[in-house]
Amino acid sequence: MNTAASVGIYIHVPFCAKKCPYCDFYSLPYRQTAASEYTDALCRNITALPRHIMADTVYFGGGTPSLLTEDALKRIMEALQNNVSLTAHAEITLEANPCTMTAKALAGWHRAGINRLSVGVQSFCDEELRLLGRNHGARQAAAAICLAADAGFANISADLMLGTPMQTEDSLADSIAKAVSLPVQHLSAYLLKIEEGTAFGQNPPAVADDDTAADRYHQLSAAMTAAGFVHYEISNYAKPGFESRHNLKYWRCEPYIGLGPAAHSCYGGKRTYVPASLEDFLNAPLQPVQVESETACDAEERIMLGLRLKKGICPDDFPRLRDALLRLAKPLIPHYLQLQKGRLHLTEKGMAVSNAVIAHLLQALDA
Repeated sequence: MNTAASVGIYIHVPFCAKKCPYCDFYSLPYRQTAASEYTDALCRNITALPRHIMADTVYFGGGTPSLLTEDALKRIMEALQNNVSLTAHAEITLEANPCTMTAKALAGWHRAGINRLSVGVQSFCDEELRLLGRNHGARQAAAAICLAADAGFANISADLMLGTPMQTEDSLADSIAKAVSLPVQHLSAYLLKIEEGTAFGQNPPAVADDDTAADRYHQLSAAMTAAGFVHYEISNYAKPGFESRHNLKYWRCEPYIGLGPAAHSCYGGKRTYVPASLEDFLNAPLQPVQVESETACDAEERIMLGLRLKKGICPDDFPRLRDALLRLAKPLIPHYLQLQKGRLHLTEKGMAVSNAVIAHLLQALDA
């Protein structure tokens, strides 16, 4: 990991209008007073960042960051501009719920300096959205994306979910067709997982089995490729030049700093996190930080994260593990892995079962 490189800054905004039944991210019901106090604390922490930091990405995640007011976003962006060296063409992403994407709000975000939106669509099927507990409909999501483009946003990502209750081959085809017909340059698609501590965890719905989930994954991949999107990471597709620069930092083991309750950092050779408590974040002079690992981006992480990317890894970058990696990879070539120009990467078939393939290769650590 090169700590001299430009860093990414992740800002966790822990507020939602309501909790989705599948979500296990830290969030609380939105209250204006709490959001104002949060903004004060966040700006205080930004002011305390080391002055030498140069950042080329900022990512507002949550929660629902688009619940913040224009004034709050302006204050946060001004604090960043005054205390961090933001590069000239920094990527500034805001996660947004379609319900919050009014023409007025979009204009305000644009004025505040946001230049990329990640829209939580999840599906363009109303019945699926209802079962997922979303508070928007398919038409509203499509209209919100069009409004965003009209407001000047030229870098828009949409999220879809796979393996959801009621999803069929036809309904997924409809969602994909709708997504690629809209002014969207990037798409993320994640398999629905039932997490402990969520409403779905307490009362699990019927979800796709492994074979069906794999079929949906291949269906999505083929359709997105046909539409001109590059499958650059296991769960992400982009038109050329529109890959998520911030998320690439995670997969490339590049440095990033997390701010806000439940935010994680990979900086200075360590992985750290802020405890998931808004109260503690508000009351501390500076956000409390816990060390998760003293050795960020070791060989295991670099292999595991690097293989998520279409370009994969270079076995020569792991001299001690090279022979074991190639030996373990051999029986999986060419169906699940390919070795091309010195790089080992997952095939489309391998991406659908990536967890198993990567776990197999990680046996090299014990060889």
